[in-house]
Amino acid sequence: MNRHRSTAAVLSVLWMGLGQLYNRQFVKGLLLIAFEAAALLYFIPNLGKAVWGIITLGEKTQGLEKVGKIMVSVEGDHSIYLLISGLITIFIFAVVLVAYILNIRDAYHTGSLRDNGIAAAGLRSSWANMTDRHFPYLMLSVPALGVLFLTIMPIIFMILLAFTNYSSPNHIPPESLVDWVGFQTFRDLLTLKTWSSTFVGVLTWTIIWAVIATVTTYFGGMIVALLVEAKGVRFKKFWRTIFIIPYAIPQLISLLVMKNLFNGQFGPINQYLSYFGLGKLPWLTDPTWAKVTVIIVNMWIGIPVSMVLIMGILTAIPKDLYEAADVDGASGFQKFKIITLPFVLFATAPILIMQFAGNINNFNVIFLLTNGDPVNGSYQYAGSTDLLVTWLYKLTLNNSKYNMSSAIGIIIFVIVASLSIWSYRRSRSYKEEDMIQ
Repeated sequence: MNRHRSTAAVLSVLWMGLGQLYNRQFVKGLLLIAFEAAALLYFIPNLGKAVWGIITLGEKTQGLEKVGKIMVSVEGDHSIYLLISGLITIFIFAVVLVAYILNIRDAYHTGSLRDNGIAAAGLRSSWANMTDRHFPYLMLSVPALGVLFLTIMPIIFMILLAFTNYSSPNHIPPESLVDWVGFQTFRDLLTLKTWSSTFVGVLTWTIIWAVIATVTTYFGGMIVALLVEAKGVRFKKFWRTIFIIPYAIPQLISLLVMKNLFNGQFGPINQYLSYFGLGKLPWLTDPTWAKVTVIIVNMWIGIPVSMVLIMGILTAIPKDLYEAADVDGASGFQKFKIITLPFVLFATAPILIMQFAGNINNFNVIFLLTNGDPVNGSYQYAGSTDLLVTWLYKLTLNNSKYNMSSAIGIIIFVIVASLSIWSYRRSRSYKEEDMIQ
C-alpha cells in the first residue's frame, strides 16, 4: 500500500523532481530538476569558499610583491566582502534546502494519493490549487524572501561584526585583515576605563531620557485630551486643530526651528528673557540645560500624538459609567481615577511600551537638536546628551569603530526587547486581553 509514496520520496531525496516524474507530474518534475541543477552550478564553486571566508575572514593582505626586478601590487582578501558574500551564499543555501525538503514532502504526499487510488494532480489542477488554496503562501513568499535577505541577513551581519576587530586604524580592509576576537569587544566596552565610563554614562542618560520623555508626552497628551473633551468647552474642533499642528509639521523642520529658537547667543527665547532682565540661559551649551531642553522640545512634538490617541479612547468609554458615578456622588477626580484612567491605560499600554522603546532609540530629537553636545571631556566619542543610538551613529560614521558600534547595537536590542516584553507581560492589556471583547 505504501509503494508509491516510499518510491517517490526516495527518488526526490536522490534528486529534486525525480519523485514528481515518478508520480507523472512531468512539468513540475522537470522544473525541479532544472532548479537543483542550477543550484549545484552555483554552490559547487561558491559554497566551500563562502564557508572558508566566514571562518577565516581571509588570509592574504594587500601589498607589494617583487616580480623580476619590479614591485607589483597584489590584491589581498577583503574580510568584510568575504563575510557578506559568505552570508549571502549560506542564506541562499538555506532557501534551497527548504525547497528541497518541500520537494520531498510534495512527492510523498502525491504518492500517498496514488496509494489510495487518487490520480496525481496535473499541471492545470496544480496551478489552480496554487492560485486558490495556496495563493496566500505564494504571495507571502516574496516579501518573506525580502525580509530574509534585506532585514534578517543585515542584522546577523551586524551581530557578527561585534565579534571581530573591525575598526580603524589597524583593521580596515583591504590594507589589513579583520579577525574573529570572540567577546573581546564586549569586554573592552565594559572593562576599559574610557569605554566603560562612557557606556555607563550614556546608558544612564538613555534610560532617564526614555522614562521622562515617555511619561511627559503621555500624561501631557492625556491632560490636553481631557481638557479639550471636557463638558462646557466650546470650539472643540478648533482646539483639536491647534494642538495637532506641531505633529502635522515635519519633525525635521520643527527640530531645526527649535534649535534656532534655543540658540544661546541669538535665539529669540534668550532675547525675550533678556528683555525681562532674566539673563540668557545656556539652553544647548550647558549639559544640564541641554538635557532639559531636549525634554521640553520632545514634549512639544510628542504630546499631540498622545492627545489624538487618547481622544479616540475617551469617545469609546461608555457614558452610562459616568452617569452611574454621578448618581453615586463621585467627584470629577474620582471619576477620572476609577473610570477614565483604567480604560485609557488598558487600551494604550502596548502603545505606551512602544513609545518607551521608541524613545530609547529617539535619534532625531537628539541628533537634530543638540547633535549629542555639549562636549563631555570624559566621554569617548560622545557628548553629554548622546543616547546609545546617537553614540552608535558617531562611532560608525565618524570614527569607524564598527565592532564597538555593533556591540552597542546588540546591547540596545537586548535592553529594548527585555524591557518591552517584561512590561507588556505585566500590563493588564496582556493579562486581561479578553475583558472587553
